Amino acid sequence: MRRVLLSLLLLLLLLGATAPRRAMAQDEPVVRAVLFYSPTCPHCHKVIQQDLPPLVQKYGDQLQILMIDVTTEGGRELYLSAAQSVPIPDDKRGVPALVVGDTLLVGDKEIPERLPGIIEEGLAAGGVDWPEIPGLARVIKDVEARQTASETPAALETAQATNAPQATPAPVSEAGSEGINLNPVDVKAVSEMSVSERLALDPVGSAIAIVTLVFMVAMMAWAIIYWARNNLTLTPGPYWINRAIPILSVIGMGVAFYLSFVETTGARAVCGPVGDCNVVQQSDFAVLFGILPVGVAGLIGYLVILALWGWQRFGSEEKVEKTAWILPFAIFFGTAFSTYLTFLEPFVIGAVCMWCMTSAWIMTILLLLTFRWTIPRNEG
Repeated sequence: MRRVLLSLLLLLLLLGATAPRRAMAQDEPVVRAVLFYSPTCPHCHKVIQQDLPPLVQKYGDQLQILMIDVTTEGGRELYLSAAQSVPIPDDKRGVPALVVGDTLLVGDKEIPERLPGIIEEGLAAGGVDWPEIPGLARVIKDVEARQTASETPAALETAQATNAPQATPAPVSEAGSEGINLNPVDVKAVSEMSVSERLALDPVGSAIAIVTLVFMVAMMAWAIIYWARNNLTLTPGPYWINRAIPILSVIGMGVAFYLSFVETTGARAVCGPVGDCNVVQQSDFAVLFGILPVGVAGLIGYLVILALWGWQRFGSEEKVEKTAWILPFAIFFGTAFSTYLTFLEPFVIGAVCMWCMTSAWIMTILLLLTFRWTIPRNEG
């Protein structure tokens, strides 16, 4: 009888000792997700550097994100495994891809839009475990063992990774956790990067932007000197210049209209092989004063230029002479504004928009043509 009572007492003590831990575990559910990314993918950088950090700061240890670099052999094998088990449809295969439970989010638009709500729902339901991807459980075990050995916290402390960890590619069946991290290394937000690090995010796009920037600054300097040395008026210039100005203005309107559509509707832009216009269009600099999308401002600017050209070309000679300065001034202002936006892309945003580069070149060529069309007044 004493042994029974002693056993019961010991059992009660053990239950009492473990109860607080259980309560703590129940009080803090965890949402776990897997993010497939590539270190060369600008969309991935946008998600990792801009979209995830606020969520990580908000939820702390209650949000765990396993980072899987698909450019490693092990990561690629695990992605293919997820593509079959989640599944990932053919038309949505790409990165960044985030798997939360049985939910798949793809792209730098869908992930930030839907993930916050999924986290809230998951925490309210008691948490979300790792997705059921063949091979994932053993990989997580390997990663946690590696982190335990290095005393690295298991929770994702921050997700602002700028460069993927360098690891020797190895198949999951052999190395498992190579290129896979529960806690990304050496993390920074774009705002915390040095200029060289921002340029390195998109070296080709940055090089194009810098060349464009140098050309624009040189053309504006030339225009200022030319304007300061001469008393200018507009006279009918060569046939090709008279036609080139409205044609370029209409092309610029088309570019600005497309950017306006992207910025006002949130649609994904067609970016091409260089740069990432979606990152630029989703940045804080895509809206002026918090209300006017840059694309809309550009559309208005090209409309004004086209209207002024028509006035200068077909208006009465007396009135045209008095207002001759307005068109070159408007184009110079547009070029200066485009120069500012071009500077922001590689040096501040860390991404380049080829649509924006196209508009910048159009505006700069308009500046050249306008001042070529504008000749010094002959006072004699």
